[in-house]
Amino acid sequence: MSSSTGKAQAPGYELPWVEKYRPRYLRDVVGNSATVERLRAIEEHGNCPHLLLSGLPGIGKTTSVHCLAHALLGDAYKEAVLELNASDDRGIDVVRSKIKAFAQKKVSLPPGRHKIIVLDEADSMTPGAQQALRRTMEIYAPTTRFCFACNQSNKIIEPIQSRCAILRFGRISDEELLRRLLQICEAEHVKYSDEGLAAVVFTAEGDMRQAVNNLQSTWTGMGYVSPDNVFKVCDQPHPLVVRDVLDKCYAGRVDSALDQLESLWSLGYSSLDIVTTLFRVVRTMDSLPEAVKLEYIREIGWTHMRTLEGVATLLQLSALVARLAKLVRMRVGAMHPSTNEHVAGHGPSAICAEVECGSEHPSMHTQRHTG
Repeated sequence: MSSSTGKAQAPGYELPWVEKYRPRYLRDVVGNSATVERLRAIEEHGNCPHLLLSGLPGIGKTTSVHCLAHALLGDAYKEAVLELNASDDRGIDVVRSKIKAFAQKKVSLPPGRHKIIVLDEADSMTPGAQQALRRTMEIYAPTTRFCFACNQSNKIIEPIQSRCAILRFGRISDEELLRRLLQICEAEHVKYSDEGLAAVVFTAEGDMRQAVNNLQSTWTGMGYVSPDNVFKVCDQPHPLVVRDVLDKCYAGRVDSALDQLESLWSLGYSSLDIVTTLFRVVRTMDSLPEAVKLEYIREIGWTHMRTLEGVATLLQLSALVARLAKLVRMRVGAMHPSTNEHVAGHGPSAICAEVECGSEHPSMHTQRHTG
């Protein structure tokens, strides 16, 4: 923290909360209890194998490794731990020089302990550098342990994977995120509403680092954590607006849904922001029948893929809205395969309306000729 002078107490001089509240012990790590228990067993027995930790960003991989290193090495942590991440040069030359030199260095450690090399974001290392690590890991295994943290374990070459104990981290649950945010709000005297914290959890998507950063940004910039303030600071489409688009699609009001979509587009949100929010909102819409929800998720998934391929236009999003509205009409028609049931269920006026919209059910041709 900064000094006790009046100027130093300004919010701009505070330590980021993500660092201020970073866990120091494995027992304080939030989420992934089964994986953390395995690390605590290593801490208890003291013999640390080579480790490969994989999972999404912001869920505690690097923090868990540092907590384990602190517990195993104690006061020798600073001189017995080498950390390299994606900002460092980690080509073959670094493996042959810096990493090898650290592995050869003599350090006074407690009995049965080893030096630890932490390679964060290891999946961004070149295959050549990973190949160069294979022999280094074997030669210096009596004195040095390697801990790899990555987002995608399939980008780590098989020989390294086979030398490591693999620990997989999943997203942190909303309940665990909310519990931690409440602790921070109490410690920092943050003014908030329950809906505001729910909005922070929604924007984080299981990422603790994102949740804490969004909370601090909203509190520092707005002075109150409410849903509107959160979405302004995080610059994401408001879920209520996106939900309104989906409701209008389900009701068959395509023009209104397209107008709402164009208003979102005019605010400057990217196609990826809108599609991602559509997916996250449709998953939580209890008002949609399960079968309709599955069809919606499939269509949104296809549009997400096309957006990632580069087709990120308003036309692409408009086509998605049209397909979502059409799905409901097609499903209504499929629910009445029998001619009599279809006519009885919709009446003459509904049939005429469908004919005018160009969505006449095939069974109505039979009814018309037989009548």
